[in-house]
Amino acid sequence: MRCILLLLDGLGDRSHSILGGKTPLQAAHTPNLNQITALGMTGLFHPHLQGTALPSELAHFLMFGYRMEEFPGRGAVEALGEGLDIRPGDVALLARIFSVAQEPEGLVLRHENPALERQDCRLLQEAVRSFTRHGIEGEFLPTQGIGGILRLRGEVSNFVSDSNPITEGRPLLEVLPLRAQTDDLRTQYTAQFLNDYLRWCYRTLSQHPLNGQRRQQGLPAINAVGTQRAGMLGALPSFTDKWGLKGLMIAAGALYQGIGQVVGMATRRVKDTDDPSGDLRQRLEMAYQATDYDFIHVHTKVADEAGHSGDPLRKQRAIEAIDSALGYAIDSMVANDDILFIVTADHSTAASGTMIHTGETVPLVMTGKYIRRDAVETFDEISCAAGGLSLVRGQELMYLILNFLDRGKLWGLMDSADDQPFTPGTSTPLRLD
Repeated sequence: MRCILLLLDGLGDRSHSILGGKTPLQAAHTPNLNQITALGMTGLFHPHLQGTALPSELAHFLMFGYRMEEFPGRGAVEALGEGLDIRPGDVALLARIFSVAQEPEGLVLRHENPALERQDCRLLQEAVRSFTRHGIEGEFLPTQGIGGILRLRGEVSNFVSDSNPITEGRPLLEVLPLRAQTDDLRTQYTAQFLNDYLRWCYRTLSQHPLNGQRRQQGLPAINAVGTQRAGMLGALPSFTDKWGLKGLMIAAGALYQGIGQVVGMATRRVKDTDDPSGDLRQRLEMAYQATDYDFIHVHTKVADEAGHSGDPLRKQRAIEAIDSALGYAIDSMVANDDILFIVTADHSTAASGTMIHTGETVPLVMTGKYIRRDAVETFDEISCAAGGLSLVRGQELMYLILNFLDRGKLWGLMDSADDQPFTPGTSTPLRLD
């Protein structure tokens, strides 16, 4: 028996007056999700604590049963997913070029996501590519558009604060050692290096000929670099060692490829097109055919992107497009006794307010031959609260998966040197001399 987990990124939301006080999921026409729900066991899910707003990479990491303090950081995860040369001991930060204005309170962010032609991006990024100071080597490695990874090598630490204020109208931030690492010399030198680099970037980009041309055209100068979410790769038990399941990640973005690699899953990178229903159908087919794996994670970001648009009606339509692909799942997976099929999300992405993600729970449904079927027949953030799974948080999801795969170990048994939660464990047979 194997598990296929369909992750509808950013599915959860808030109620909206334009939808008659409903969430986009409640307002959407979702006959397939509702049919799956009527055949399954439902509940609500949060990867951490209710009310905490999590980024996708951390939500996934916790969903896969790892601890918050083990997380290597977004910068390292994304660098890995982009295929960049990131080694143990390197620090990787998300970085982007953008527009600031020098004002009394500092370098104030004016355009955090400026439109810029690819060749212009590369010209400016190349101008701030390499910087060395305090025995630390920094290199800006472009990825998508204005974004990139700032990689640091040397005696460096990832326990530093962000410089990107995110919100336009706020000044670029001084990088500081995190409170618990204030006295650590590596952390002090890393923060000092980053602040020196950011000042150098501002001076270098402000004087760049391309920005001279932009000023003449009445366009804002792209004259600063902002950094955030420093990370460093560390040693982790693989997903297989931790849960006894051979894992596969099917997803489009580099971030999710990176998360899969961090936890030791195989990854298959797919593409997003302008046909979200067709994209999801293709991924579900790939998952169904991946019979060499015990746990297949299928990811789509359509609902999340619609939530970030701030348009509840657009998110409602995105959810309906997702639903239209799920007839295949009903026929091939829900009806198959050898498959535990799960639908849930990693977090809520509200199409209102100012938060990037929000901290509400998301709906969860599980179908399979060992589940208890409850009375819930509608898949949404409110209806699923009445389900038999109640509230599931963090690592509980993986324990439930082992349980409904009929592979959970009776606690106290030790069939291996490690106290593994699955059975059969990684054991060593007794041999006669």
